[in-house]
Amino acid sequence: MRRPLTAVLLAALLATAGCAGQPAPTAATRPGPAAETATSGIDALFLAMMVAHTEQTLELVQVGLDRGTDPELRTLIAAVRATETDELATMRGWLREAGPSAVAAAERHDHSGHSDAAAGLARLRAAPAGQVDRVLADVLAAHQRTAANLARAQVQAGTSARVRDLAGRIERSRTAEVALLAKLPAR
Repeated sequence: MRRPLTAVLLAALLATAGCAGQPAPTAATRPGPAAETATSGIDALFLAMMVAHTEQTLELVQVGLDRGTDPELRTLIAAVRATETDELATMRGWLREAGPSAVAAAERHDHSGHSDAAAGLARLRAAPAGQVDRVLADVLAAHQRTAANLARAQVQAGTSARVRDLAGRIERSRTAEVALLAKLPAR
């Protein structure tokens, strides 16, 4: 029973994250080059915040892969790692494209108040072996809930179509991850 549930959870996560691909825009719906690439200050700030948040996620996931034992949770966090590694490369590239002033402004932004990832990571590292999966599920759910909230705000406030699209995919995938984490036996 656990294998089919794992497969369903992974398929749902990947589909929600947009990894199954998206239809190509038609000529009538395709935005012009400026709309696709223009990155405003709010877009650059979101990208910088999500880069920092994603780096923290990848740290949490790595500790989970190193210490966790629940096969379903390990499958889920492996999918999280794959998705977020790809998103991280995309976001870093878009920040570079936005130019040095956007990168500098983003680097000046203090990310420390946006999540309790450091405390969660310390809690996860200190968890006794028999509690790692439960602690990981709790910490990761809270962390991904924060990412979904940031992304939801960007969908409303952002100016770049591609950054808003990414934010929408992030919001949907992180919301789905939180729901999946709540259903795992590790909780």
